[in-house]
Amino acid sequence: MDITLLVTKINVYDEVSKTSSYTGAKMDDNGSGYMRIFTIDEDRIVLERFWNEACNKVVDLVKPFISSISKLVESHTIDLSNNFTAKLSMPSSFDASLVESINTALFSYFTNYIVGKWYEFTNKEESGAYLLCANSALEDVKSKIYYRKKPTRVKPTTTA
Repeated sequence: MDITLLVTKINVYDEVSKTSSYTGAKMDDNGSGYMRIFTIDEDRIVLERFWNEACNKVVDLVKPFISSISKLVESHTIDLSNNFTAKLSMPSSFDASLVESINTALFSYFTNYIVGKWYEFTNKEESGAYLLCANSALEDVKSKIYYRKKPTRVKPTTTA
């Protein structure tokens, strides 16, 4: 059974921007925290490195099942259309109904990982919490990728 995992980079970067903006706006420091924490387009060269790190961690997690994977762009260039896509060949006992949930958890992982890494530079007090959330989301992906449905028995039909 083939499945596709997809994380859209521009959506992740938008969420990172919203999160950093919200955090900065809630600081009680006359706006200096906002200016320090909020990600802007010029910061994307740094965020790109974090994006690639996140991609590599997901690849390590799903590598037994990979049939194809999107190419990573070098960290010194930014291509917002270069999404993370992994086509996986899963065993027949994989529960295909989990794909949407896996993609949602991957989005959370990428967002929290990038925010956590960004906050290591700009907001150290909160970086650990975001990285912990990222690890939790990646564990969620792992548990769903490796979950297997129980086989169902087919009742034999009797003919009279």
